[in-house]
Amino acid sequence: MQVKKKYFVLLSLLYIHLFPNLAFCQSKQVVPRAESDSSKGLKNYYQSYFPIGVSVSPQSLKSDEAKLILQQFNSLTPENVMKPGPIHPEENRYNWVPADEIVNFAQANGLKIRGHNLCWHNQTPDWFFKDENGNPVSKEILLKRLKDHITTVVSRYKGKIYAWDVVNEVISDTREEYFRKTKWYEICGEDFVAKAFQYAHEADANALLFYNDYNEIDSVKREKIIKMVQGLQKAGVPVQGMGLQGHWAVNEPSKDQLERTLKRFAGLKLKLQITELDISVYSKEHNARERKQEDDNTTFTAEKEKKQIEVYKMCFELFRKYKDVITGVTFWNISDRNSWLDNFPVKGRKDYPLLFDNDLNPKKAYWEVVKF
Repeated sequence: MQVKKKYFVLLSLLYIHLFPNLAFCQSKQVVPRAESDSSKGLKNYYQSYFPIGVSVSPQSLKSDEAKLILQQFNSLTPENVMKPGPIHPEENRYNWVPADEIVNFAQANGLKIRGHNLCWHNQTPDWFFKDENGNPVSKEILLKRLKDHITTVVSRYKGKIYAWDVVNEVISDTREEYFRKTKWYEICGEDFVAKAFQYAHEADANALLFYNDYNEIDSVKREKIIKMVQGLQKAGVPVQGMGLQGHWAVNEPSKDQLERTLKRFAGLKLKLQITELDISVYSKEHNARERKQEDDNTTFTAEKEKKQIEVYKMCFELFRKYKDVITGVTFWNISDRNSWLDNFPVKGRKDYPLLFDNDLNPKKAYWEVVKF
């Protein structure tokens, strides 16, 4: 019996040596091919489709996240440091260092850069809107300040930043309201939108200029956005791109909802980009609220993971389908280690909205995104 066993082992080893592919063909079918190639990143899988970007901070470029960024992405968006408040906190003072760090990193490593953003109702300091006595400035003064700001920022990075989110989120979420009632709108009416694009184009005629907004999958808001953009086009305003932020969740969008959205925006004949993609593992809520007892379970459960995988897979199937109009997809933050959704809509509630986990390892959703 012992001799037979030894003979069988020797034959098995010889078989494996002579026919290694046949011996292990079953195990090769179990492991996805993409998952076995750790040298490839999202940018490689999608190189014939569109650039894959990510929003970053200067700090992330000095951490262990830098290696992941270089492996996976070929486009960067500064998450916060180019917004009006951080980069222009006082009328006669600009804070260039953080933004310069991101631009220098991108240029040194051959990455594209999207500028974000030039005009927004949030993170814009009060000095833009007030005179020395604290009273609201005139329309003329506010537009002059906007022009000075845009001209200075865009000129500094001319030839380095290929695209700008020029105007951000001016359309109201309230169904009966068109424009947001912001300080920009109260002082300038709708004119500031066209002026912002004009000033940006004058500062860098080669940069692609985007209007950027969220909740674009909602049919009512979508039509208001399209109405506004079509009005700019008709007036000859140099708007060249439409940015769909893509802050979505496990319960929305549906496949039909997203396809209708992409098809509708494709009709604008502009460059289309997904500019701030993340998929929350919680049902979508649009307004900040206090934490409740049911928010205490923040574990990344198998159920949450399964739903997130399905939405990511569906989204990228449609992105690939519309590759003729989509010219970029950018994730908003690098990994689950740090996401703005950890504090919105519920302050302090941990979310897991990205393709990489806290340890920077690809999640199961990642492999569904790259298997095609």
